[in-house]
Amino acid sequence: MGFSKKFNWIFLTWICSNVCVSRSQHAESVKQRKPFFERLRRLEEQFRRFQELSLTRLQVISENFNISSNVDTRLQLLTEQSSNITASINTFHSVAESDIRSLKSWMKKLQKKVKKIELKMSTLEQVLSERSKQLSKDQKEQRSMVSNLATVVGNQRKELSSLAAGRSKLQKEMESIGDQVKGQGEKLARFEEQVASALQNDALWAKPSPVLTTEATAPLEYRAKPLRQTPSPKQPVSKKEGSICNVNSVMHFPNSSTENYATFSKGFSTGLFEMTICTWLRTKSNYLGTMLSYATEDNDNKLVLHGRNTSKQTTIHFVIGDPSFRELPVIPLLDGRWHHICIIWSSFEGKYWYYIDRRLAAAGSKFQKGYEIPAGGALIIGQEQDNVGGGFDYTESFVGHLAGFTIWNRALTPGEISSITTGKALPGGRVLTFSDVSTLNGAVRHRNCTCLEYC
Repeated sequence: MGFSKKFNWIFLTWICSNVCVSRSQHAESVKQRKPFFERLRRLEEQFRRFQELSLTRLQVISENFNISSNVDTRLQLLTEQSSNITASINTFHSVAESDIRSLKSWMKKLQKKVKKIELKMSTLEQVLSERSKQLSKDQKEQRSMVSNLATVVGNQRKELSSLAAGRSKLQKEMESIGDQVKGQGEKLARFEEQVASALQNDALWAKPSPVLTTEATAPLEYRAKPLRQTPSPKQPVSKKEGSICNVNSVMHFPNSSTENYATFSKGFSTGLFEMTICTWLRTKSNYLGTMLSYATEDNDNKLVLHGRNTSKQTTIHFVIGDPSFRELPVIPLLDGRWHHICIIWSSFEGKYWYYIDRRLAAAGSKFQKGYEIPAGGALIIGQEQDNVGGGFDYTESFVGHLAGFTIWNRALTPGEISSITTGKALPGGRVLTFSDVSTLNGAVRHRNCTCLEYC
């Protein structure tokens, strides 16, 4: 027990001494270790910073790698797009070259058209200047006529006043002559009584008495009879009141056939900027066929009044320079009676007017303004030309009568149309009539008739 206690105390003291020594040594070692830990911390901080930098660099590298892969794909896309762009540029170049060629040809055509328009404008200016000169001359003539009429009216008034004065004088003279005639009658009666008494007294006066009586009674008999007109020789039957007698001739198209048509010996000698077509027509058909067709080499529908046999026809086509046309009503014309139509067109105004029996049935504007119907074409009545002088269709042929057909080279006024419809004289400016027809084909018949009632 004692030994164990001593051993314990020795062990404890040794431990305490060792602890003290260890503490002193630890304190010294701690003092020696402080700069090492600081370096270690700095290294840790540097390592941490290095890690951060390396991470950022790695991220940048990874991003750059992704970018490089994206760049490759983008380069492929760009190459494909560039190839597509080159192909589209090549097609664009080819299209542009073709467009340029077409534009060049179009410009050439446009220049030709401009030259034609300039020529037309110069001719129009000449026509307008001539018309203005003619209008000024007409105005001067009208003014002179008005002044002459005024002088004539003044003279007639003077003559009427002098005639009135002479009438009063004549009345007075007639009264005096009547008195003289009465006195002469009384004298003659007395003379007759004397002659009768002389005849009774002397028989020798019997022979000369008839001479005396005839010489005496003849003047009395002449003065006593009322005045009578001498019967005139027998005159031809006069026309009825209101008859239309300015048609000159009529043309008959009996049936629907491609062989029935009439050809004019000449077309239009000059180009038309204004035009009026008037005719009397009568059809017993249920449609109105083609009345007129004017064709040239470049266009077979320069001027057409086109009709066709359809189930329900209500209009015909008024064509000027195909494909431009206007529709004109025809229902009032299909009753089997005579009707008068006039179609007017003006290139200067681009307007048209359509009259039926001198009443305006249709009108319009913006129709081929500035257009010219050229000269040198083929003009046919009764058929529609699909080529110059031919290409007929029997469904488009005209069936019926046409009378007084006339074309003017100007736009007639409503007053002139009314005068034509009522049978007065035709106005000036006529270009073509039925007298200019050269050939009749098929069963077409043409005969003269002065008045419409005999057509």
